[in-house]
Amino acid sequence: MFQKIKPFLYLGIFYLTISFILRIIFIFHPITTADFGFLDVLQIMIVGILNDILVFIITCPFLALYFLFLSDSKYQKPYGYIILALLCAFLLYILLIPNNIFKQYGGSVAEIAMAFIGLKIIVFSLMLFLPEKRIKIRNAMYFITVFLYVLLIIFNAVSEYFFYNEFGLRYNFIAVDYLIYTNEVIGNIMESYPVVPLFLAIFALAVVFTVYIYKKTKIELLNLPNIKQKIILLGAFCTLVAISILGLSFTTKLKSENVFEEEIQANGLPKFYWAFTHNELDYFQFYPHINQQVAENTFLSQFAPPALKRTIQPQKPELKKNVVLISIESLSADFMAHYGNTQKITPFLDSLADKSLMFTNLYATGNRTVRGLEALTLCIPPTAGESLIKRENNKNKFTTGSIFKSKGYDVKFLYGGYSYFDNMKDFYEGNGYEIVDRNSFTPEEISFANVWGVADEDMAKKAIQTMNTEAKSGKPFFNHWMTVSNHRPFTYPNGKIDIPGDAKSREGGVKYTDYSLRKFFEMAKKQDWYANTVFVIIADHCASSAGDTELPMDKYKIPAMIFSEGFIQPQKFTQTMSQIDVMPTLLSLLNFNYQTTFLGQDVFSKEFQPKAYVATYEDLGLIKDNYLTIISPVKKIKQYVLTQQKNSLAPEFNLYYDEKYVKGNLQNKKLIEQTISAYQSTSYWLKKNHLDR
Repeated sequence: MFQKIKPFLYLGIFYLTISFILRIIFIFHPITTADFGFLDVLQIMIVGILNDILVFIITCPFLALYFLFLSDSKYQKPYGYIILALLCAFLLYILLIPNNIFKQYGGSVAEIAMAFIGLKIIVFSLMLFLPEKRIKIRNAMYFITVFLYVLLIIFNAVSEYFFYNEFGLRYNFIAVDYLIYTNEVIGNIMESYPVVPLFLAIFALAVVFTVYIYKKTKIELLNLPNIKQKIILLGAFCTLVAISILGLSFTTKLKSENVFEEEIQANGLPKFYWAFTHNELDYFQFYPHINQQVAENTFLSQFAPPALKRTIQPQKPELKKNVVLISIESLSADFMAHYGNTQKITPFLDSLADKSLMFTNLYATGNRTVRGLEALTLCIPPTAGESLIKRENNKNKFTTGSIFKSKGYDVKFLYGGYSYFDNMKDFYEGNGYEIVDRNSFTPEEISFANVWGVADEDMAKKAIQTMNTEAKSGKPFFNHWMTVSNHRPFTYPNGKIDIPGDAKSREGGVKYTDYSLRKFFEMAKKQDWYANTVFVIIADHCASSAGDTELPMDKYKIPAMIFSEGFIQPQKFTQTMSQIDVMPTLLSLLNFNYQTTFLGQDVFSKEFQPKAYVATYEDLGLIKDNYLTIISPVKKIKQYVLTQQKNSLAPEFNLYYDEKYVKGNLQNKKLIEQTISAYQSTSYWLKKNHLDR
């Protein structure tokens, strides 16, 4: 009986070995900034091996089915001919019936089913009509089956490595996006990594290990299991799968105060499955909550009047200035000299900051572009799960664009790539914006492009062209431009900056975007509309989100500034603020009179409370009064006391924080209530459509 499970044992040992090596790599990876003691490493390995065993058992059904259907009797007359006829009929059903079940499912399911059945017919026919070759054919099919398992094990390990290398995490929602937006993602991988050598190495390793496992286990095919053995094996397998699913429901809930420890001991596949099935989290099911009226009253107490729908009535007349909002891809604060960087990779932005209203202690709401766009467009705290931009109920919201549109502005969203990515086109068009994206370019207007879009310099020229057209209409304009060049693979035209465009370096991507912005402003200064325009320059999120805690604050700190010659006086605003406060502050500077449901604040109002909202897909945090309070599934609450640390290279600007965990009995209960109130109220209002126009 032992012979019948040898393939599972060999493949299982191979999988556990690869997973063990991967964990060792993660522990010593430069992105892993945590210090692990011996007991920590021991726990990581024990929990990790247990996770891997359970996951491997769950991923074995195809191999089990393969052995279950191994038989010589099915090729005997008349059974063989009946089975072959049924397979051919099934293929004809897929080919000839227009509305068959596979085509109803959509996508490429019908093509996949047809290819599978076609291959099955070919193999079955060979086995049926060439009985003397049956053993060789079966051996070949067994080799291919083992090869596919080995290949997937190695490929998954390599994928997890690169994902961890990028984000400091196992698979999450981003990995799910990678399957949805295959064009951009595959293109990004092709342009970022040496794909051909990498795949050749993966293939070669898979062949080597497959040959070894095949030689050790092929003897099983000489003595096929009988019906009794198949029933026993099937029963044992089903029992093990059930136990594994139950076991994973416990091991995947094992949490740690150290995020790296939690991620390294986890297995990526259950995390991917969880992310795939949890696009949006029901706040009231997964998070701590209080009485709804109490939550709303607590949250709204920061506004004047303390109500969701408020009227902003400045004492001065409105200023109908053009507004250009520039969201810069992945621009961490510490890329700029103002925050202590010594590489001189943002010379233009640093010079512009000296002439601007600069926000020196501002935090992004999340670690994805859609979160930054959500914060600047909707001005609401982030909610659990996916950004509202990627949800179905994302249209007719109260947005910055809707305010400008009500004032007679032309409103556009500009993006160098294809705006269907991340659902941006659907969201912005559904909220009254016109779209200018890669589809708007003629071939002559593109000097360089990669998978994410045209180079920022090309987009800058297109933006100027767009604004010139708008200015001729006599109407003011509000344009939101999202840059793309500072994104892996970090490729851009050669000869523009002192870092080659094919070096694929993060610093090069930052410096080229800075160069492109300089070119944009040089062109803008020559236009008649420039003197009557306000520019808002802000990052969408930081370059990395990996850290020792769930929400490492230095991975959320971003630069932001408002610039307008002769209108905005240079100054530095140093209080803690959120990405969602930027646009309400701008509207106040323009003296706009409007009704609002924005949940950000004008930072110069007397009601402003210094604070910031930071979040991942699961963890929701509030930075306030030198505390970071985090609420997470399942109704978990953590709090860290923050100790300010000044960077000696830029003491005036560079306030960072050390995060020290606060035990439950010492936690600041008032701040916990405020954190719950903010996220609970936002989730409730979105669910009830109270933030719609």
